[in-house]
Amino acid sequence: MDTISSWRAWAEQMSTGLALVDAQLRVVWINPALAEWLETGPRSAVGQPLGLLLHEPDWLAQVTRAVGEQRAIQLRGVTLVPGRGRGVPADISLQPLDEHQLLLEVHALAEASPGASPLSATLRGFAHEVKNPLAGLRGAAQLLQRRVGDEDLKSLAGLVIAEADRLASLANRLLHHDGAPHLAPVNIHERLEWLCDLLQAEPGAPQLRHDYDPSLPDVMGDADRLQQILLNLARNAIEAGARMLTMRTRVEHGLRVGERVLRTALRVDVIDDGPGVPTALRDTLFEPLVSGRADGSGLGLALAREIAREHGGELRFASRPGETVFSLYLPLERPHEP
Repeated sequence: MDTISSWRAWAEQMSTGLALVDAQLRVVWINPALAEWLETGPRSAVGQPLGLLLHEPDWLAQVTRAVGEQRAIQLRGVTLVPGRGRGVPADISLQPLDEHQLLLEVHALAEASPGASPLSATLRGFAHEVKNPLAGLRGAAQLLQRRVGDEDLKSLAGLVIAEADRLASLANRLLHHDGAPHLAPVNIHERLEWLCDLLQAEPGAPQLRHDYDPSLPDVMGDADRLQQILLNLARNAIEAGARMLTMRTRVEHGLRVGERVLRTALRVDVIDDGPGVPTALRDTLFEPLVSGRADGSGLGLALAREIAREHGGELRFASRPGETVFSLYLPLERPHEP
């Protein structure tokens, strides 16, 4: 398989909209993600003028000039009008490959609702940047899974694929702002065991302890988003220097969350033996871009609290040197209960 064919095979699996256009801005090739967004078939789009597919956007003149000068162009927050006729904000880039072809990349964005949190706005930019590396990571893991004979290695490759899919799903939610979590019964102990399997597969894994209440019922939640909270808490502890993590589950009664009192709540504690949360960060720890590490993004805990609150719960912590406890609280009463 030649380089161009290999590239196209890879690009067709990506969730980012991609197309090759010629010097006259006619579509030469388009991947399924962009074709779906344009509400057309990949074959039908080939040969079509780009302006016709996008209903002659007002920025097309800029692109035409850039093509003539053989320079890359990037446009942020432009309005695209696909087949459904409703303008959608998007980031686009056009990169000359040679004098005959250009690569078009389209990242359709969702307009922030009036009540959208600043955190979500920040994370949409982050999600925009990680989708392509995730697609490459997933593709590499799939190749490894097919080529290795060792069952343990196949299992590890499968773990990488599952993680890439989960993170791609998270990135899509942030980019497209699809609102409330998708609730279904979740066995929290299965989620914790999955987390432990993931951590133990990594170099320098910490010691792991379990302290579960086996009588706990399932909680109504979005399994992927709850998994993200648990992963963020564990990663935070490890990156802070913890060598032992304890996963503990309990039932909490009469918990006040904002203006509400939960009759019963599930409490998940992630306990570590690290140095503790610095005093200077305790009041702002859950705010976006706040981190105790020079190389930290400051997004993990902010995202974790946002997800907890989406579920009608809360995330809290107590810390001293040698023992830090992050507690996730989730309501156990069903929505139909008074």
